[in-house]
Amino acid sequence: MSKKVKNSILVLAGLLVLNFVSNRIYKRFDVTADKRYTLSNVTSEMLNNVDEPLVINVYLEGEFPSEFKRLQLETRQFLNELKALNNNIYFRFINPDDKRDKLYRKGMIPSQLTVEEDGKLSEAIIFPWAEILYQNKIELISLLPDTAFKTQEAQLQNAIEKLEFSFANGISSILKSQKPSIAVLSGNGELADIYLHSFLTAIKDKYRLAKFTLDSVQKKPQKTLNNLKKYDLAFIAKPTERFSEEEKFVLDQYITNGGKSIWMVDNNFSDTDSLYNEGKMMAFPRDLNLTDLLFSYQVRVNNKLVQDLYSAKIPLATGNVGNQAQFQHLNWFYNPLVNGNPNHPITKNVPPVRFEFTTQIDILKGNIKKTPLLVSSELTRKVGTPAFVELSSIAKEPKQEDYTSGPQLFAVLLEGKFPSAYKNRTKPFNAKNYTDLSSDNKMILISDGDVAKNQILKGKPYDLARDKWTGDSYGNKEFLLNAVDYLLDDTGLISLRNKTLQINLLDKQKAYAEKKYWQILNIVLPLVLLAIFGFGFNHLRKRKYSK
Repeated sequence: MSKKVKNSILVLAGLLVLNFVSNRIYKRFDVTADKRYTLSNVTSEMLNNVDEPLVINVYLEGEFPSEFKRLQLETRQFLNELKALNNNIYFRFINPDDKRDKLYRKGMIPSQLTVEEDGKLSEAIIFPWAEILYQNKIELISLLPDTAFKTQEAQLQNAIEKLEFSFANGISSILKSQKPSIAVLSGNGELADIYLHSFLTAIKDKYRLAKFTLDSVQKKPQKTLNNLKKYDLAFIAKPTERFSEEEKFVLDQYITNGGKSIWMVDNNFSDTDSLYNEGKMMAFPRDLNLTDLLFSYQVRVNNKLVQDLYSAKIPLATGNVGNQAQFQHLNWFYNPLVNGNPNHPITKNVPPVRFEFTTQIDILKGNIKKTPLLVSSELTRKVGTPAFVELSSIAKEPKQEDYTSGPQLFAVLLEGKFPSAYKNRTKPFNAKNYTDLSSDNKMILISDGDVAKNQILKGKPYDLARDKWTGDSYGNKEFLLNAVDYLLDDTGLISLRNKTLQINLLDKQKAYAEKKYWQILNIVLPLVLLAIFGFGFNHLRKRKYSK
């Protein structure tokens, strides 16, 4: 047998072995610097539970702004990674143009974008949505989260960074046989339903919601406690009436038995109706009888109002033109605008959160882990109560030397083993299976009851993320959604919100300004070089063969 034949046989055998191995062993390599195509362990483990066909319809097909084609490309590549891990996952990209009415009825609200082409601005409408279908269930996913970014480029960056979180969160929800449950507490003067409508509507598809009152504690305390224990989280939004010892004991035992909670506590009474109608109001402490309960969790809500030079605006009538009142939007220092902790998934990339007549939270020593979530700027001032608050003070020029109280804590995450506030104390009633120390648990305390309160416009609830007067956007809704997700997340999905990518986008204004330069460089220059080469080549050829 000749050497050439032997080599051919060896090459053929090598190709057959390589083909066999490649069919048995599948491996993808992510060579990007930020590992954007590497799925987290949380997502990978979750995909192992998909044992039936899971279909993902993505409505990012057709004509839309060029920069959002990047979102389309990144989404396609991400879904390819999901498909590579589980063959039960199928996806397709669909042009929404012929289905707009149908998609709108499903709850997919289109996004209106400003498009800049050749230095001119125009408007475009896209449907940046996906839907997951699995076992006769449907889960909608927004691919362009509605957040208050200053530029579309920043919004696009945020959307691409959240791709894994958005899809993993949606798949996790559709795989669950039972949704976690949330008790919205009432009976102690908490916010009415219409003021919580925007927030509760945003979470109603992911969680089971129910109003829960503590009114029955007086007659059936044990039954009330047993019923509350059936819920995974208690949401306490701005109570205004004093808690009885029996009510506090129910909440205490709910927490020590593993119940999660979000507390939104206003420790001062402030009547904003009087402020706007009469130009002033009296702010004074409110006794909710919660101090000892919160003290056992090593926190305390103070009574002093906090003013912050970094604040939200409110509309103020400044005069009349004809019969028309003229309004001006001015900073109101009693409404701090607060940035979130950039190192925690609850508050990372969340726009500033608006507070109203808030106080600070004091941290006490103890073994419970305390993570600041929302902290004011350094330019703050504390106002003791009772005190008159006058609307006319908005016109006074602030003196920076008066605002030296430093950063103030407005929202804190508590994690650890929570002790009962009634340990070594007389119990208001004999609770079965009394527990004096919880297992590992979580709660969030916010020192303002209005963080979740949406405005009312023409008798209907307004979006919590926006101000109806100024049109400004705030992070209140996103912060609360993340807070609920974090407390009820038993898989670690919320950690995916911390994923950071570097997306290199085209500077459109610079590109338009330098348009002619690049056209000459890319079109005219190659032609000139080609002509020079052709002329030189012919000249040299003539010289060579003319001799």
